[in-house]
Amino acid sequence: MRITGPKTRYARRIGDPLRDKDAKYLVKRNYPPGAHGQNRRRMSEYGTQLLEKQKAKWIYGVAERQFRTYADAATRKKGMTGNLLLEALEMRLDNVVYRFGFGSSRAQARQIVGHNFITVNGKRVNIPSYRAKVGDVVAIAENKKTTKYVQILAPKLREAKPQDWLSLDSKAMTGKILSQPTMDNTGSTLRMSLIVEHYSR
Repeated sequence: MRITGPKTRYARRIGDPLRDKDAKYLVKRNYPPGAHGQNRRRMSEYGTQLLEKQKAKWIYGVAERQFRTYADAATRKKGMTGNLLLEALEMRLDNVVYRFGFGSSRAQARQIVGHNFITVNGKRVNIPSYRAKVGDVVAIAENKKTTKYVQILAPKLREAKPQDWLSLDSKAMTGKILSQPTMDNTGSTLRMSLIVEHYSR
């Protein structure tokens, strides 16, 4: 009987949890899936870079083509490419919604964005990949506050503790982006330099 989903298998493959619930499985099985998972050969430099890129894709729920677009855009801008790439991923609306606690996972956040639960600066936005900006106010839409989902969400929001680059008003169900996300204030464990090296080959 299969007791874990594909994302947990991905987490075992990279050795890090992609979601909170993956952690308990990694304690029991801290090796890659498959018959030879406990006897894998040492990974090549290319393999290490590829796996780190895959890890980022799995965490943020981004397809290869879109991820490549983010990487190319970061390369063209002035600044540290790895930091710019992380910023692009973190500023996706579905990720911001997740960071505020409006969704318990990025997948759930993506769903409620698509179902018109979210406004940005008072205007409805239903595109998960929408690029948020510093100063934006992200909120649960007024006409969705009576839904069962939001009624269940309300007590959870009171316990939510968003990261330092965000400010949350749990009672009003609104959040504001205070500053740019960085490696430090997001607590990211991604090795962005490996991802940049992968795409620079």
